[in-house]
Amino acid sequence: MSTHLPLIAIIGRPNVGKSTLFNRLVGKRLALVDDQPGVTRDRRYADGSLADLRFRVIDTAGMEEAPEGALATRMFDQTKAAMDEADLLLFVVDVRAGVTPIDEHFAKLVRRSSKPVILVGNKAESNRVNATSDIYALGFEQMALISAEHGEGLGELYEVMAPYVDHVPDELRSGKRKKTNKRAEKKAAERGEAEDVFEEEELDDGVKKPINLVILGRPNAGKSTLINSLIGEDRLLVGPEAGITRDSIAIPFDYHGTQFNLHDTAGMRKRANVQEKLEKLAVSDSIRALTFAEVVVILIDATAPLEKQDATLASLVEREGRACVIGLNKWDLIPQNARKEMLEEIDYMLGKQLSQLAGITVAPVSALKGTGLDALFNACLTAHEVWNRRVGTAEMNRWLETTMAHHSPPLVKGRRLKIKYITQVKSRPPTFHLFCNMADEFPGSYLQYLVRGLRETFGLNGTPIRLILKESNNPFAKNKKRINH
Repeated sequence: MSTHLPLIAIIGRPNVGKSTLFNRLVGKRLALVDDQPGVTRDRRYADGSLADLRFRVIDTAGMEEAPEGALATRMFDQTKAAMDEADLLLFVVDVRAGVTPIDEHFAKLVRRSSKPVILVGNKAESNRVNATSDIYALGFEQMALISAEHGEGLGELYEVMAPYVDHVPDELRSGKRKKTNKRAEKKAAERGEAEDVFEEEELDDGVKKPINLVILGRPNAGKSTLINSLIGEDRLLVGPEAGITRDSIAIPFDYHGTQFNLHDTAGMRKRANVQEKLEKLAVSDSIRALTFAEVVVILIDATAPLEKQDATLASLVEREGRACVIGLNKWDLIPQNARKEMLEEIDYMLGKQLSQLAGITVAPVSALKGTGLDALFNACLTAHEVWNRRVGTAEMNRWLETTMAHHSPPLVKGRRLKIKYITQVKSRPPTFHLFCNMADEFPGSYLQYLVRGLRETFGLNGTPIRLILKESNNPFAKNKKRINH
């Protein structure tokens, strides 16, 4: 993260195009965009640019007044926090709708902030003349008319932003750039969805990249509260309402010298219950976050533990091949005399429903009271280490020889199934090639027996294991292979 760049907050009432402008300045679809007002709720940060200007930009929730304690009020508090830390404010209004009383009300608040302000008239692709006279009434000296959706008027925005933002020399701009997933960007653009918030930065030699840790769970499991408790501030919007979080928000976090990127996600309900377009976009954003994760914490509400949806999420994590930890939240609400029995029941259910993640760690926590967080993070670090673990070929083949002597492969069609040797070809997750004859004939039960042996012998508990069967009996035929998860 670039901390030396000037910080620019995009503010304005709901549905004026703040997230669209944010995506335009960042250069990719990071923020969810929809015609429905109030899509953005949490602050989202990213590095942005406009020609040779470089800066950090914040997308914020729409500014609107509501009763004390209401969700809209808490969203506005997040926007005010962004205004307090920003170096420059882009106050966005919708020129199609004209200046509204709400715009005038919040313009007074923005002027009192003592921060430099640029008035941005958005959606001005076809109404530039009338729009100019209308928004002059707000009384801001610096102004630009743009169309964030179509990329028009950005030269005008550049002119008014240039005095507040440092220019980057050409020789620096031609240096190393961030690697991005171009294929994912293209697919997301076609769907009109938010682009991935994960970027692989080219770091200097010897500097470890942050661990991408994603927190998944059903709505109202306490995901945002957990992250707020970890970082020690009200960074994410929380409350009793289910489904508050919509975007997958990335937050840097240092845990005893280990750098993490914590990713809050929208609560994921059963697919049949997800009907609205906006919820579908939010769930898609959560699943996309999972595909770029390294460690996933599945957060379960201890007062309603391990429902079918939790098992479905865990299966999704296993399918993506990510390290996984179960976080049992709201542990403070469970009576002391019932805790041991509950943990035993959860271990039994996990063994029954998630045999593919056998040995997964269950960490009881209370996000609200901040207890159990060290145990949770230590479990995440252990899961990450196991996920990256490599085992020597000689050691594995000694294990294979002993395992086959104890329980040899069965006869199939009158022929003995044979395994020649095994080798680990990659980690993240641990993946093994098993060279054998008749790969298609190996029964799944025997492969599960081998996977269990690998877990127990080499300490690969709680991580997905990939077993790829390869055969090459015919030297004139290409290698056949079968993948067993």
